[in-house]
Parts: sequence; structure tokens; C-alpha cells
Amino acid sequence: MSVSFTRKLREQKQKGEKIIMLTAYDYITARLLDDTVDLILVGDSLGHIFSGYKTTLPVTIDEMVYHTKAVVRGASKATVVADMPFMSYHVSLESAKQNAGRLMQEAGAHAVKIEINEANYAVVPALTQIGIPVIAHLGLTPQSVYQLGGYREQAKTDQEADQLLSLAIRLEQDGCFAILLEQVTHEASKKITEAVAIPVIGIGAGSHCDGQVLVTHDLVGLTQDRVPKFAKQYDTLGDRFKSAIAEFATEVKSGKFPQK
Repeated sequence: MSVSFTRKLREQKQKGEKIIMLTAYDYITARLLDDTVDLILVGDSLGHIFSGYKTTLPVTIDEMVYHTKAVVRGASKATVVADMPFMSYHVSLESAKQNAGRLMQEAGAHAVKIEINEANYAVVPALTQIGIPVIAHLGLTPQSVYQLGGYREQAKTDQEADQLLSLAIRLEQDGCFAILLEQVTHEASKKITEAVAIPVIGIGAGSHCDGQVLVTHDLVGLTQDRVPKFAKQYDTLGDRFKSAIAEFATEVKSGKFPQK
């Protein structure tokens, strides 16, 4: 992975080359993604996918460090971005620096992602000023799901869209190297993408963004629960996985496996 990944991503935006970002929570998945993606996100979505939590809120900084370490060992080319989980940056700027520092120094992440709003905005300059690369997550922010009233599309009114646009411009000025927009209207995502020089990566935010991110398990059909309507399923690995296990069990019971 090049140390100049922030410049490389900007150049991709300038050239119109789409940026690819997918999630991983373990070494094997990181190895499989490494040749194809620009960014691997160790998302706090691991709360849903790996741990079976109903929301991302129970995920701790220790869990994020553990999973990020595994992903870093499997990624030799892609940039690894680690999520800052709930309450890891809300208590104080000092604790935010310490927790982001753990993800960088202890876990080996190349950057962190933070769900940003007006209330916690100060954490961005606090981290970028000490050299920690930050992706700002705007729009639907799952750590605030109860406050937002559920998993709903954001920036639906002109006022909300203008506020989000203003926030995105400030984030660029304060050193964020990219913005992630989740479930934001196509109109709002287009305005933001055109207004900033840094890459804008979308998830359920339309085709105007500079890149796209999905949860890998949704993409390949491994998610066992409800898949978001914006996620396209490219394979049914979950069904094929269960079929292989069933075939193994049948052969063991019948004596066909193992052979002499």
C-alpha cells in the first residue's frame, strides 16, 4: 500500500476513475479483496455481520482493534480504513485521539472513519492536525439510528441538503481526505460530489459519487438477515456454503467420506 494513498484517490476522482471500497473483518476476506479494491473498510458493521448484534452500538474499540489487525495482515495493496465505534470519540477529544491512535499504531490501520454531525465535528480537526487521515461519514449514521428514527433516507429537503453540503465543504477544509455518504438523496450526493475536491464514496447514495462501498457479505449473498434495498447481490455464496456442508454431512453419515 502506497503511503500517498490520499493523493492517489484524489487523482482517481480527477480522472473520473471510480473508487472501490468493500468491508472485511478477517484475514481471509482481506486477502480475497486485496487485488481488486482501493479501500478495505473494517466497519463497525461487524456488529451485525460477525457478532450478531441488532445494531452497531455494542461494538467496542477493543473489537475494532482485533479485527483491524487481522485485516491488515491480509491486505498488502489496499488501504485499510477502520471505523471509530460508538463512544470511542464522543467523550472527549483526548480519548478520541487515543482511540484513533490505537487503530493506527496498535492495529495498523492507514486511516479511520468517523460518523460526523455538528455536535461532534470538533473531532475532525483534532485528529487531522496530529496526522491521522480521516474519512467523514455523513447522511445516515448508524450509530445515531435511534435519534434519526430508523434507517431512513437523509437530506430529503432542500434545507437538509444545504446543511449537508455546507458540512462536507467544511470537512474538506479541515483535512478529511474523503467523505462517505450513506442513504443520501441522489440530488444531494451530486451537489456534494461536485462541490469538493476530495473523493465522495456512496452507499445507497446514487451513481453521482466518486466511488461505491458495500458490505461484502451483502454483495456475495452471505448475509442471513435482511439485505438493504440498495445492495445488489452478485452471488449466493450462503446457499452454496450450506449445500457444501450438507453434502459433507451426507457423505460422512453414509460412509463415503473419508475414503481409504
